[in-house]
Amino acid sequence: MKITIVGSGYVGLVTGACFSEVGINVQCVDVNEAKIENLKKGIVPIYEPGLDKMIVRNLEKGRLQFTTSLSEALKDSEIVFISVGTPPDEDGSADLKYVLQVAKDCGKYMNDYTLVVTKSTVPVGTSIKVKNAIQDELQKRNVKIPFDVASNPEFLKEGAAIDDFLKPDRIIVGAESARAEALLRSLYKSFTLNGHPILFMDILSAEMTKYAANAMLATKISFMNDMANLCEIVGADVNEVRKGIGSDGRIGNKFIYPGIGYGGSCFPKDVQALIRTAQENNYNLQVLKAVEAVNQNQKTVLYHKIVNYFNGNLQGKTIAIWGLSFKPQTDDMREAPSLIIVNKLVEAGAKVKVYDPVAISEAKHHFGDTITYYNDQYEALIEADCLAILTEWPEFKIPNFNIVNKLLNTAAIFDGRNIYDTYEMKKQGFDYFCIGVNTLTHMKNNLLRSVS
Repeated sequence: MKITIVGSGYVGLVTGACFSEVGINVQCVDVNEAKIENLKKGIVPIYEPGLDKMIVRNLEKGRLQFTTSLSEALKDSEIVFISVGTPPDEDGSADLKYVLQVAKDCGKYMNDYTLVVTKSTVPVGTSIKVKNAIQDELQKRNVKIPFDVASNPEFLKEGAAIDDFLKPDRIIVGAESARAEALLRSLYKSFTLNGHPILFMDILSAEMTKYAANAMLATKISFMNDMANLCEIVGADVNEVRKGIGSDGRIGNKFIYPGIGYGGSCFPKDVQALIRTAQENNYNLQVLKAVEAVNQNQKTVLYHKIVNYFNGNLQGKTIAIWGLSFKPQTDDMREAPSLIIVNKLVEAGAKVKVYDPVAISEAKHHFGDTITYYNDQYEALIEADCLAILTEWPEFKIPNFNIVNKLLNTAAIFDGRNIYDTYEMKKQGFDYFCIGVNTLTHMKNNLLRSVS
């Protein structure tokens, strides 16, 4: 089987590489000539563990190819995946211009039956627009070529995308005909043989499933952050609360870790797009509006803790930061809490020194020369007045605290991801602040436990 994937960004590259890994012939198409030339050489434009090696391996085996010509790629391709970006418009709705342009191009160049599948995250009803765009181009050519459209949303976690693709919790497919369903069932046969379920449904439901899944996960995060803020006020420990509710099978222990808000390319964009879809259909998604509001507020919580610690004045203070990407194992900084926190620190007159294992190059696009960048986590601490942790990279979890203490002017740590234990940090001489824990109450509770 030969397939074409249009769009060589995060989703397109992972999809193309993984399909080629299971023996399918894949052509990835992108309009960016420089990107395509680099990919032909095995130079990957994004950081995703294992992706570069997989791409090189399948390039060498001839199962994966890169091109700028959709017309050439469509020859002998039974399935075309649309994997281009759907950035948010000013009103929060998903911008479909790239998706619809690919649909038009398919209509221009297809010469035999083709199944056009949206892999990009798109609002409910996009399949109808895609179908109309293809049909319009066929009419302009005055030809009748059979085709189908389908929806096959991605559920990839950055940093674990290859595992998510090759070992999916489920494969969601929205198909409009038996022929389309049969093709996609054949494409995913090697996955279903390994026990991974494939769920077929109508296209509108498949499109909605993607948004509903991300909205539910975002809701769990914002709910837990809201609870964390209340815990801190009343003297409860959100880490204990998390364990208590996470043991309930109806709730589960995933996505209930408090922090400084969610970011990335999916949750913020998809929540906004779903709210917009509801508005266009005269419905008010009250819960999701609150989810978004809580998340935006949460991105400033750690900044305010730092300001309060220095009595409201950051002028001339030096703040060291570990972690800039929105999550570990990626260099993605889209909607990352660090974007808000760092900018607010700079605006308040602080000097900011940053370290991230992979996101430094990306950070320079956002912050320019307003901050100082380091390639060593300890070097960033020299003469800093405190340390703030914004991303829970593994290398930050067990640092040499003796070195940290010696390098900082003030032994103060602001932990936006709750990766350290409050009592242990106090024992080591740090002023320690995290999310959802009242430090004084926590110390009293630990003291009572040690006495009893």
